[in-house]
Amino acid sequence: MFSLNRATIVGNLTRDPETRAIPSGQTVCSFAVATNRRWKDKEGNTKEDTQYHEVTAWGKLGELAAQMLSKGKKVYVEGRLQTNSWEGTDGAKRSRTEIVAENFIPLSPKGDLPVGDFVPSASDESPKEKKADKTDTAEEINLDDIPF
Repeated sequence: MFSLNRATIVGNLTRDPETRAIPSGQTVCSFAVATNRRWKDKEGNTKEDTQYHEVTAWGKLGELAAQMLSKGKKVYVEGRLQTNSWEGTDGAKRSRTEIVAENFIPLSPKGDLPVGDFVPSASDESPKEKKADKTDTAEEINLDDIPF
């Protein structure tokens, strides 16, 4: 039998990523992403709903997230859903569902991210040469116009 646990979101970070090391020494980075949904009701009024998603990135991916992401920036995140349960100090059972990131793509405006981070290490071109070869003939895309 086939099963699938996949979550894909595009939204804005609600806070700066928080990084910590667990006792085994592995790095974990946590951040939250807000996604918005807009629709028109029967009367034609525009309605909006915002959902907040907790994201956890482990190891090298978590280190990269902490370096490249910050509050307010738009990001694409894909991963799997995981629910953690625990008993609170008051004795009540609590649970939280989060996205365990397997990949992310910063969707910041042009020029907002350092070019050097995206140049492959095998390339013998410097980041400045690589940037100079690009032409600005393509129309810029407003990320808020993307319907997903």
